Amino acid sequence: MVQWQMDTGTVMHGVFGDPIKHSKSPIMHNRAFRVLGLNAAYAAFHILPGQLKDAVAGIRAMQFRGVNVTIPHKLEVMDYLDEIDEGAKAIGAVNTIVNEDGRLIGHNTDGIGYVRSLKEEAGFGVAGKKVLILGAGGAARGVSYALAKEGAAAVYIANRTVSKALELAEAVRPFTKSDGMGYESIQDVRDEVDLIVHNTSVGMHPNVDDVLIDTSWFHEGLTVSETVYNPLVTRLLREAEAKGAKTHGGLGMFIYQGAYAFEYWTGREAPVAAMREAVLEAF
Repeated sequence: MVQWQMDTGTVMHGVFGDPIKHSKSPIMHNRAFRVLGLNAAYAAFHILPGQLKDAVAGIRAMQFRGVNVTIPHKLEVMDYLDEIDEGAKAIGAVNTIVNEDGRLIGHNTDGIGYVRSLKEEAGFGVAGKKVLILGAGGAARGVSYALAKEGAAAVYIANRTVSKALELAEAVRPFTKSDGMGYESIQDVRDEVDLIVHNTSVGMHPNVDDVLIDTSWFHEGLTVSETVYNPLVTRLLREAEAKGAKTHGGLGMFIYQGAYAFEYWTGREAPVAAMREAVLEAF
């Protein structure tokens, strides 16, 4: 790897979120920049509610090349961008911003990153399968849309605020059968689903003992998938495994969504193996 230090030609990138201390994005992207010998850097920024508009203006003012957007800003950030690509528009959430000479363009790499990880790491083919999505925020939007586009037979969305689940189900319905519900209604569909995807921050570091739903009904033949990657194995996955279900952790989605973002910013193929290695070393 090339010896590198920041200078006046360094191209800046970052991630906006709240909380953000847990994020491994800086470690992952800075390793990728070093591996390819690029004069670029990536940092994490703790952007509180009410600060997002100013933070996005800062991307232009400070000429950052690109920024990732994470919880809870993926929906609101769309209000402050110049253009949103078709996929992100359909999803209704942005997790990647590219600065093209002061013009900020929003993309969503969550869904494509998730599906690639699900195929490669869990060997799960989505076509014809029924899916239960837990949560209805930015990550859930990307994942739901991508699974529907991959040919899922049905996408059920459960969320604490039922109106948000219904709204997301309506957005997914042009692509496949979809219904929204509260968590208490999961029992109505649980016997027909093949895949459960958890998309909230419940169980994420530091609250590693939390689990979102009752897992006593999990069974063999079910695949339980997580978008949380810190810790690598959440309580949800441990309980699923104990019930004989197949499990799929959130690390792959995190790495692939980052790889697609990296490619948008640099026009270079992301060094995925080095990115994964950097994140694993950081645990």
